[in-house]
Amino acid sequence: KRYNLFLRRRLMFKKCLQSKDSIFFRDGVRQIDFVLSYVDDIKKEGDIKVERRREFEINLRKTGLELETEDKRDSEDGKTYFVKIHAPWEVLITYAEVLGMKMPIRESDIPPPDANPFSCVLGPLKLKKAVKHPHPEYFTAQFTRHRQELFLIEDESTFFPTSARNRIVYYILSRCPFGTEEGKKRFGIERLLNSKTYSSAFPLHDGQYWKPSEPPSPVNERYILHKNWARFSYFYKEQPLNLIRRYYGEKIGIYFVFLGFYTEMLSYAAVVGLACFIYGLLSMEGDSSSREICDPEIGGQILMCPLCDQLCDYWRLNTTCLASKFSHLFDNESTVFFAIFMGIWVTLFLEFWKQRQAKLEYEWDMVDFEEEQQQLQLRPEFEAMCKHRKLNAVTKEMEPHMPLCSRIPWYLLSGATVALWMSLVIACMVAVIVYRLSVYATFATVMESEATLEPVRSILTPQLTTSLTGSCLNFIVILILNFFYEKISAWITKMEIPRTYQEYESSLTLKMFLFQFVNYYSSIFYVAFFKGKIVGYPGKYTYMFNIWRSEECDPAGCLIELTTQLTIIMFGKQIFGNVKEAIYPLALNWWRRRKTRTNSEKLYSRWEQDHDLESFGNLGLFYEYLETVIQFGFVTLFVASFPLAPLLALLNNIIEIRVDAWKLTTQYRRPVASKAHSIGVWQDILYGMAVLSVATNAFIVAFTSDIIPRLVYFYAYSTNATDPLKGYINNSLSVFLIADFTNRTAPAEKRGILTCRYRDYRYPPEHESKYSPNMQFWHVLAAKMTFIIVMEHVVFLVKFLLAWMIPDVPKDVVERIKREKLMTVKILHDFELNKLKENLRLNSDLFAKEVMIQENKVQLAKSTM
Repeated sequence: KRYNLFLRRRLMFKKCLQSKDSIFFRDGVRQIDFVLSYVDDIKKEGDIKVERRREFEINLRKTGLELETEDKRDSEDGKTYFVKIHAPWEVLITYAEVLGMKMPIRESDIPPPDANPFSCVLGPLKLKKAVKHPHPEYFTAQFTRHRQELFLIEDESTFFPTSARNRIVYYILSRCPFGTEEGKKRFGIERLLNSKTYSSAFPLHDGQYWKPSEPPSPVNERYILHKNWARFSYFYKEQPLNLIRRYYGEKIGIYFVFLGFYTEMLSYAAVVGLACFIYGLLSMEGDSSSREICDPEIGGQILMCPLCDQLCDYWRLNTTCLASKFSHLFDNESTVFFAIFMGIWVTLFLEFWKQRQAKLEYEWDMVDFEEEQQQLQLRPEFEAMCKHRKLNAVTKEMEPHMPLCSRIPWYLLSGATVALWMSLVIACMVAVIVYRLSVYATFATVMESEATLEPVRSILTPQLTTSLTGSCLNFIVILILNFFYEKISAWITKMEIPRTYQEYESSLTLKMFLFQFVNYYSSIFYVAFFKGKIVGYPGKYTYMFNIWRSEECDPAGCLIELTTQLTIIMFGKQIFGNVKEAIYPLALNWWRRRKTRTNSEKLYSRWEQDHDLESFGNLGLFYEYLETVIQFGFVTLFVASFPLAPLLALLNNIIEIRVDAWKLTTQYRRPVASKAHSIGVWQDILYGMAVLSVATNAFIVAFTSDIIPRLVYFYAYSTNATDPLKGYINNSLSVFLIADFTNRTAPAEKRGILTCRYRDYRYPPEHESKYSPNMQFWHVLAAKMTFIIVMEHVVFLVKFLLAWMIPDVPKDVVERIKREKLMTVKILHDFELNKLKENLRLNSDLFAKEVMIQENKVQLAKSTM
């Protein structure tokens, strides 16, 4: 019996005449625009879910959508139902008018911009024209059902691209009611997904990503994108941005435009940063400071004060020889130039991005989008929760309204939660500092006592070892805190009940960015601006919690430790992010397919294949932007300490573009297309970070690097005409009398040593103002403050001039917008005029016929008389 039943089902399935890649209903004509899936629920809430689904699907049919259900017996896992949805022509044109979609009315006669003079050189980077511009440019107008003759409708089945079709269907799904509970109307597919009434809702991909579709299926744009965009062998090629926009919608499209533009601009910064690094590498051997530190007759004879209390011993300055050479790689004359250059670069990047965005708004018909979104894109959750209605001053229509008093408690909870988590980040950073202070003595004791560690000591000093382990520990803490905060911030934002999707994303963006800013940058700020600044001096050290002595910088400066911290966090974040983005969905999809495909004799249909993919989610793009903006902070805020940061970011982004493209085309369900005319609140965040970066880099050069003290010594204190920096190291170290050590700070092992040296500008013990800051200290401090003021004013002046000189909208784009508006008005005018003439002609013909009929009636009456 089981065999016969199996055979009967196989025969029934063959009657459908469908291939596993079909994107049509069983009739092979109606295209599938959306798919819902669900499984039977045997729990006590199962009947409620069945009733909700029944009511929801009845209401969907009332809107004009056509549904077809695939029984669970025909699915691979034997338990999942699939509801396929098709939007017929009448539904599409109705909601295209409601959503204000712009559709083509005539092919554009505006000539393309002038060709790039370097197009011959950039030829290998270009894509084929058929891929880059798959469709010609058109004049467009908002679609209306009563003017269908105006639009270029050659084939009703292909007039609306698949992205527009799934956007329309999702709009209906998000507002379709499914019942009433507690006197409130319940509606929206999101509520049904949250209650597990449906397990998933998604539009279909065009077909397989590794092969083109066969007729009668439309062109497989997924295959074209994978072939020309998602392959790693195409890392050097430009992106097919128009095809991305057509397949995934404007919101995802503009993200890849931004990422590509940012990567292109990074290439210029990377070249300059690499040149500065090479300069530091070539001038390493000629650096006077590292030469003196490494010299056995100079650095080998300077005895330094212990770096921790009691357990640490005195040490020779030349033990930091290698660290001082590495420090020169990033702490040299080019550091000032690169800091100023990056201040100008970030301004050029943001100003040129404004232009690119304005050009994109024109090319993608998004010039008037913001007003449309404010009127139409209310969140269903907001509408469901609102008990009040208010007159919209713009539309003059009653719309849902949430009083401020109802939101204040959630705003207070939200603010308190964000403050609590940022405090937790600060607490974790303090814990890492305590770790560094605690283990430093251990590292110092072990490395000094073990003779077998002699080769290691030449490379890893106790300071560098502590810095490396502390940075790694800090990075692990960052990842853990991020994991938990992401969940909490999303829940709190929902509780605030934002009005529109844009408000929801803006609120979540602010919370996540504030947290991640503190989480990723707090330890770097500590090393850059606090470590080694409040140490005190031997005999009168500064203590944290009156227990741990504050950390000191290496005699060559704290910049090498700042570079180490920045490199580990930035490089680790990028590696972890790319591995997670590539492996996580791949592993989940493999496991899901492995569990699902238990009945290999069944047809593994197109909707089942997509169902087994990972969901991109509403916040998928949000996290991509957040990752890019955090990287932007690493590149701009602390770039004076690490000129190779733009190069690392460039290499990461080249990989990131292809990883994102690969996972979107192969590992994720197709996201619902949505519109966006800009990168939103992220642009304001970028502007804020650009302004902050000028100050941070100025302070890094002044207070973290050793450039200003060297310049002061060069011009004011040097006595050697041939080598002005000779003697600088000895000059920068003060003298301390061993007898002045307190019992708490003196080394446990007593030695016959009279004095030791420490990094500071203080009077020697024989001076009447011993251990007080000397005159050189004040000269250096004045020079540092002067440098900060001058650098900030120069960079801000250049930024202001560049922002004033570079227009937000290019002149040619302004002219093209005016031309298109003029032509659109003319086309509409001619259409209405011709329609009016046609109506008048028809009316006159009808009038003439009516007159003839009346005359015939009169003649007939006369003849009968």
